[in-house]
Amino acid sequence: MPTILRVLALAAALISTPLAHAQPVNDGITVAPTDWPWWRGPSRNGVADPDQTPPTEWSATENVVWKTPVPGRGHSSPTVFGKHVYLATADEKAETQSIVCFDRATGKQLWETVCHRGGLMRKNEKSSAASGSVACDGESLFICFANSDAVFVTALALDGKQRWQEKICDYTIHQGFGASPAIYQSLVIASADSHAGGVLAALDRKTGKLVWKHDRPQEPNYTSPIILHAAGKDQLFLTGCGLFSSFDPLTGKVLWEIPGATIECVTSTVTDGERVFCSGGYPKNHLAGVAADGSGELAWETRDRVYVPSLVERDGYLFGVLDAGVATCWESATGDQAWKKRVGGEFSASPVLVGDVIYATSEKGETFVFRANTKKYEEIAVNKLGDLAMASPTICGSRIYMRVVEQVDGEPQEMLYCLGNQ
Repeated sequence: MPTILRVLALAAALISTPLAHAQPVNDGITVAPTDWPWWRGPSRNGVADPDQTPPTEWSATENVVWKTPVPGRGHSSPTVFGKHVYLATADEKAETQSIVCFDRATGKQLWETVCHRGGLMRKNEKSSAASGSVACDGESLFICFANSDAVFVTALALDGKQRWQEKICDYTIHQGFGASPAIYQSLVIASADSHAGGVLAALDRKTGKLVWKHDRPQEPNYTSPIILHAAGKDQLFLTGCGLFSSFDPLTGKVLWEIPGATIECVTSTVTDGERVFCSGGYPKNHLAGVAADGSGELAWETRDRVYVPSLVERDGYLFGVLDAGVATCWESATGDQAWKKRVGGEFSASPVLVGDVIYATSEKGETFVFRANTKKYEEIAVNKLGDLAMASPTICGSRIYMRVVEQVDGEPQEMLYCLGNQ
């Protein structure tokens, strides 16, 4: 066959081959598209409902629906379910770790329930004693706190009354603790990795009874369990401790596990349907694509430092911001870099994708809004809010919920903002 015909045939084959897409998880829980029930949103991948119109521009006075002070300190992202917004927070002076509930329409604080008194554990200045996000199944709230050299899972009713609290393992503080719980069918699943040994544990959502657990290496690590539908089935992914691991979320059975991830990881796994992606920052910078079918095939690996902010995936491309403030796009199949653009600042919050628009917030409270363009960095706006932002934004119901720190009477005060087109 002449060369030109071979090229045309190959092009036709590529065009006719559909892109892999991540499918919904069969978690048995109905979530309204206007809600954000747990870490990384309804799809657990930082992708928000595309059929909404959140603002792309705002300030401390522009497009603010309401703002309200948040007691204490924390880096947990807002959880939005029904008429309420939930935050985990810690008061280091009073030595308490709590869940706080706000009215979604007005921002009024409705209640605060203390889960722990005393025993707070925080070490790194970029950590907090309330960095994990609340998960909500529509009936209960779940949170993980490190406290008194252990990690506990606590369940509250929607009115704030404690249902149960269970210790899942001992814990030695290294940098900090920030893992969020995951919900799957009748289970709430939590992870904790430290020099004291680690565990991945599934508890009955109604009773707190241990259903299954998997022991982990004695290494510090910070990732949350993430459940995604990849390679034709629901899989629970956990990276770090030198491993990239996949489990059956219902039974805890190891589906596959390969070496290769770094020891310390923070980011949450995403998928394009065929591959899953892990990244870490100690002892080496690491970003990799791995076949999700259990073959152990390493599709590609780079030395990009995507240590804390997680990635988002759209139509065969990965988008993210490196910790050091470089927005980047990669082909998910090959790891080839499509483009990169220095935007400045340092990033800990994870980006959120709404349709073809990405929202990425720096530690200085600057949110870079840019198009999910595979050809170039296409900036839409840059918006400043507060002086410090470690929590990831929550975007649902055409509103943006942001937790930031700003100065009030010369003192740092956490604020929860609700932003919307006015």
